[in-house]
Amino acid sequence: MRISAKARYALAAIITMAEKKREEECITIISLSEELKISKIYLEQIFTQLKRGDIVVSTKGSKGGYSLSRPLSEITAYDLFISIENSLFEPTEKTVEQSVPHLENCMQKEVFCPLDEAVKEKLGSITIEDLVNKLGKYRGNTNYMYYV
Repeated sequence: MRISAKARYALAAIITMAEKKREEECITIISLSEELKISKIYLEQIFTQLKRGDIVVSTKGSKGGYSLSRPLSEITAYDLFISIENSLFEPTEKTVEQSVPHLENCMQKEVFCPLDEAVKEKLGSITIEDLVNKLGKYRGNTNYMYYV
């Protein structure tokens, strides 16, 4: 499965936001851009889509920026990806429906529909909270203790 750069950056930005989440504090595009080394303009485009998808809300003003629209446990990878890359979840196009309809039905019902459902189910079961909780596992332990 090929996930676009835009969707991957969106996921990275949301996980970063979630990890840094503080009460009532917004995170700016500039700070995310600097931390993730992603173009500010590109992140602005991503956050426009995330806002439309009800993943983030924006706040204007001197302490403005973006914050998550819901608790971390209520935002799934599916929610995020569908707001960025809707085409990932479109049904598979029919291939030989005109010439061999029974083959088309078999492929759709036995391969493509179950695959679509499995992807949707898996992504729907992964919350941003899960990903933030698992971050430490991938950081590596740099706190070495030396004994002499």
